[in-house]
Amino acid sequence: MAILRVNGITKNYGPIQALKQVSFEVPPGSVFGILGPNGSGKTTLLGIITDILRPTSGTFQLFDEMPVSDHRRRIGTLLETPNFYHYLSAVQNLRITAAIKHKDPGDIERVLDIVDLTQRKNSKFSTYSLGMKQRLAIAACLLGDPEVLVFDEPTNGLDPVGIAETRELIRKLNTEGKTIIMASHLLDEVEKVCSHVAILQRGTLLANGHVDQILVSEDIIEIAAEDMQRLLAKSREVAGVLGITEQNRHIELLFAPGTASPEYINKSMAAQGITLSHLRLKKRTLESKFFELTKQG
Repeated sequence: MAILRVNGITKNYGPIQALKQVSFEVPPGSVFGILGPNGSGKTTLLGIITDILRPTSGTFQLFDEMPVSDHRRRIGTLLETPNFYHYLSAVQNLRITAAIKHKDPGDIERVLDIVDLTQRKNSKFSTYSLGMKQRLAIAACLLGDPEVLVFDEPTNGLDPVGIAETRELIRKLNTEGKTIIMASHLLDEVEKVCSHVAILQRGTLLANGHVDQILVSEDIIEIAAEDMQRLLAKSREVAGVLGITEQNRHIELLFAPGTASPEYINKSMAAQGITLSHLRLKKRTLESKFFELTKQG
């Protein structure tokens, strides 16, 4: 079963293609990040799967079925800046939200407890920090206990404390069984909270799958010797090397994370009669991997 299946979704705004044949699946129980720079089509895609926008072509399924109104009641959404009355308390604002969404107001105490706002439930919204305001918006999404939560840039505009609070809440909700679909332009956010990711650039899907597979961070060993051509030839015989890149003054050997051993490389080359003049282990960051994918895209 898939919570969401996107099948060849294309969205045009006149001559502009916001999405181009996008397809992927969201497994149940996952935190699925839709990652991409601003303008990559993330918000358009969320608008389509929440029935705010219509695709130009393509389809999607919810809970392995074509979308129907009943599915919407199983999904909580936060797609824009929280819009609450500043002079009302959290409880008063949520009563209004419950009435608009036809949710049971008896659920308000439960959702306030989940987002850790019970002690401030009677405080005016205007007295809340940015992080508290975002948590109240998430509480509104939780009314009616939906199975799936859809967030658009959930930490956007927050200070470091608010970002940490929101990330921890997302982890908590996922641990309690919620499937979460979230768009973000922040690689660090996706790395820290998401189990799966789809990477978009200019409406094109570059990659999708488990975060550890898509954003794998290889180890790199830099080596150099007097005879670079012989060094290059012998490097191809080293066990465990995933790839070799020639730089101006050295060669980069790529290894799976945690498998690179400078000592092993040094001994291997010495056994071939090669004395290394340069040997350095470095980590390729997730950021560099992301930039590599988007540059290729």
